[in-house]
Amino acid sequence: MPRFFGFLSFLLLMLCGGVIAAHFYGLDKLLPGTLTGKPAPKVHTLILPDFTHKTGDISFAKDIKPILDNRCVACHAGADAPCQLQLNTYEGIRRGLSKEPVYNQYRLNAIEPSRLPSTQASLADWRKNGFFAVLNEHSQFPEINLNHSVLALSLNLKRINPLPSDNTTLPEAIPLPGNDHQECANLDEFKDFQKNHPLWGMPYGLPQLSDDQQARLMNWIQDGAKADTKTTPLPADSDEIKKWEAFFNAPSNKQQLTARYLYEHLYSGKLHFKGQPDQQFYQWVRSTTPSPQAIEEIASPRPFDAPATAIFYYRLKPVTTTITDKDHFIYELSDAKMVRLDELFLKPDYDVAQLPGYDPESAANPFKTFAALPATARYQFLLDDAQFFFSAFLKGPVSMGNGALTVIRDHFWIAFIRPQSEFNAQISQFLVENDQFLCLPASKGESIGFAEWQKLGDLQQQYLHNKDSFVSNTLLGQQPVDINFIWQGDHQNSNALLTVFRHHNNASVAQGLWGKPPLTAWIIDYPLFERIHYLMVAGFNIYGSAAHQATTRLYMDLLRVEAENNFLKFVPAQTRSAVYDSWYQGIDFKLFNGFHAPTFSADKDPAIAYQTTDITHELFDKINQQLESGKQSTDWVNRCNPAACPPVENPTPQQQTDSLIRQLADLRGEALNALPEMSLLRLTQADSQKDRVYTLIRNKKLLNVSFVFAEKLQRQPTQDTLTVIPGFLGSYPNQFFVVPESKLSEFINQLAQTKGNPNATPVFYGQYAIRRSHPEFWQHYDWFNQRYRQLQPQNAGLLDLNFYENL
Repeated sequence: MPRFFGFLSFLLLMLCGGVIAAHFYGLDKLLPGTLTGKPAPKVHTLILPDFTHKTGDISFAKDIKPILDNRCVACHAGADAPCQLQLNTYEGIRRGLSKEPVYNQYRLNAIEPSRLPSTQASLADWRKNGFFAVLNEHSQFPEINLNHSVLALSLNLKRINPLPSDNTTLPEAIPLPGNDHQECANLDEFKDFQKNHPLWGMPYGLPQLSDDQQARLMNWIQDGAKADTKTTPLPADSDEIKKWEAFFNAPSNKQQLTARYLYEHLYSGKLHFKGQPDQQFYQWVRSTTPSPQAIEEIASPRPFDAPATAIFYYRLKPVTTTITDKDHFIYELSDAKMVRLDELFLKPDYDVAQLPGYDPESAANPFKTFAALPATARYQFLLDDAQFFFSAFLKGPVSMGNGALTVIRDHFWIAFIRPQSEFNAQISQFLVENDQFLCLPASKGESIGFAEWQKLGDLQQQYLHNKDSFVSNTLLGQQPVDINFIWQGDHQNSNALLTVFRHHNNASVAQGLWGKPPLTAWIIDYPLFERIHYLMVAGFNIYGSAAHQATTRLYMDLLRVEAENNFLKFVPAQTRSAVYDSWYQGIDFKLFNGFHAPTFSADKDPAIAYQTTDITHELFDKINQQLESGKQSTDWVNRCNPAACPPVENPTPQQQTDSLIRQLADLRGEALNALPEMSLLRLTQADSQKDRVYTLIRNKKLLNVSFVFAEKLQRQPTQDTLTVIPGFLGSYPNQFFVVPESKLSEFINQLAQTKGNPNATPVFYGQYAIRRSHPEFWQHYDWFNQRYRQLQPQNAGLLDLNFYENL
């Protein structure tokens, strides 16, 4: 990126307070006052006229947790839980709320991590660190337990002032995400809060709980909110755990360096043992204790932070929190996987003379830390499960909020350069010689400023120059690139091609090529793949400073441009400038002359015979055709040509529906105005077990993605497209649509008629949308979650409602 343009971007970013902004609004962001050490505040009596206390034991696991999971975890889980109130674990309920948001674009200094579950902090520690109770922590009497519980008070507020149940738009007095209103109440403030915001009860902006659910929760709180939940993971001495912990904790330098590399790449995901129950997961952690002792986790913001002890162990820690889709991605452990890792890292003949240390500058640079490991082995490890590693990027904390995600397009395809094991020695040597040019923002610490950022940009430019020469002279031998330079998944791996979708303030990735041909595509090589992981996952500190967040966002601009330039190597030389210019349009580039034709590999045509001007589509079509597993990537909905989908004289009902779904996918431009970023469509039939679900993704056309702000000025809504995916993709639905299959044609026609007709839009929503005020909202939410689990029992997690719109 040219210096002047990068400097302006950096200044704009810092003046506006940083990059990553996540806004969460509503009553369920109850920021409490201090309770411990103060007299119990006096609040009004909350016992409802129709509430009868039932004495006797109430099971948290059997009676309470299912209610919290199905009604409260929809918003209160993970890093973006309003006010850090996490209701997906009992520890989160007891911990309570915090005034300190996890996402804070104004934070000058990093703060202490507050991840859950935690083995480090006691309840007293959480109180000292600014967390406040939502349950009574004073004398335990039934009425006090209720009247001194923010949770009970907020549930009661919704019961006193329920939402309308007529499937209409919510009143403006209930601001939702995207507004600039945020107000929360602690126990001392609740009386005034209730007076000023009577409609802000919990569940916020959604229908109230059923009478039975409300009574169970009130009884539980009144009885002291006790926990009886027990986790039932595999025993610590189980064969699977013993085998994998032994693999990770083997003593030789070669094994220890391999284990460190694997840990720094797998720590953020969930691990599943092949053949074990679908919803049983683990995470790799560092512990001061060996197996089979109880895990004493070494907590740190980043996986490559110094462990503060000379001896530690990699351990498999059971996942005890409720599974939510927004942070759920799986790496499967099996005997075959262990054999694969052994073949990649342990069987090759090489020595690890000395283990690397954990000094911040070196540890943040994987090309220094893991220089002894074969480069092609590292790359193949990433390729084998490419979707997992991109999920770590796109479902991780870095990819939350519109400011963060302006770095990528709404829709693009990804392919990978083929690993070239025959050049392993040369590639390894090249990386060693260039590791100083491959350093990342995390190596500069939290106080990184413009001077450091400028230097990183200069280093990137030097690396690209060196890389271009190395690829041309060594890997290609002065020959032009061709299709064989692309990884074909070893003709069996469905990770060879990926599709990324951005949904405004969150994103998702799917295997295969989905949607109509996108504007841009990425082609990724090993150093680029590794840097994306260490920039956006391993090296990103969600609790870090605004400067750290800003430089992370800006450096990802450089990596995106590098991935796009890799793609341009496969484009005819005479068209590269025009293709590149089509990606980056707008007044900013005309004023600042920020981008020109690519400067690398612009002199040689690829050895690819193109027949059309649609280069992206044709190139990926050629790649897909060479994959023996290509059928796994075929998108019969969005790109079904007449040869593959010929007209049928007497179509079956299923064929008729498929044809209509393709018609829906062909809508574009302003005909999509009534659709939000990501919605779920349920087609109902007489037998509800046969109901089908489709994900509708609106791909917004932007002039460019180089400016963090002013995205509306870059919009070209007349060129928006729609991708329809059978099943589920995405964690944050913006809307549910429920349509009888017999009325699918009417649904499509009415959607198209909303183009330029604002009066038709409310009618469309009223007929098909499940608005927040729909009397059966929760039944539909439950259905989508249940169907998701039926279709993908291991990969499914609860859908999040933080960004469900008020249409």
